[in-house]
Amino acid sequence: MLKTEPPKKFAIALFHGFQALDVFGPIDALNLLSFSKPLELCILAETLDPVSTVPERLPADSPIPNLPAVGVIGESVVPSHTYKNAPEDIEVLLVPGGRGTRNLPRTQHVADFIKERFPKLRYLLTICTGASIAARSGVLDGKNATTNKMAFDWVITQGPNVKWARRARWVCEGNVWTSSGLTAGIDMMYAFIADQYGEEKADWIAAASEFTRNKDPTDDPFNKE
Repeated sequence: MLKTEPPKKFAIALFHGFQALDVFGPIDALNLLSFSKPLELCILAETLDPVSTVPERLPADSPIPNLPAVGVIGESVVPSHTYKNAPEDIEVLLVPGGRGTRNLPRTQHVADFIKERFPKLRYLLTICTGASIAARSGVLDGKNATTNKMAFDWVITQGPNVKWARRARWVCEGNVWTSSGLTAGIDMMYAFIADQYGEEKADWIAAASEFTRNKDPTDDPFNKE
């Protein structure tokens, strides 16, 4: 049987209040990979307006308080596509976390997109509380998954039928990869690159980045239980 070619077409699902490192950490590894393995990347958002890491004002019943009105800094990313005109041939969808995941009405379109596209995807990767959006879409039901440990108790309420792993740096089940908080997404991406493109390639990118990989998905120093 011929080995399936590794994926080439990636997409990031953005929303206001996404966590910067959830996106830029894993994507920088892909940037380096693309010098030897040509890739395609599209950045999805509700509109083509820049998307800020600073979250919008949260609903009054939000489980976390709103940020101060002044003094909060952030960065913005310019999308390449909207969810409505996203390419049909996306192979890998990355879903970051961040405070914006708590704004359920403003991220419902992301959950809807995940539900619609999941049957066509080769892989779904979530970072941090991005797992909460995927859980709301229903695609994690019955699957093992993990998420940010500081937000764990809230995230699991968004997917009561998910088999949540409290102790895990990242979890891979079939074509779904989920990771714990922020930097865990980088470890997960290196593991994904190793799985798809080879361990040697992942180690080379880590060395070029001067990054020490955690290769054990069960090594989770942030689980307090």
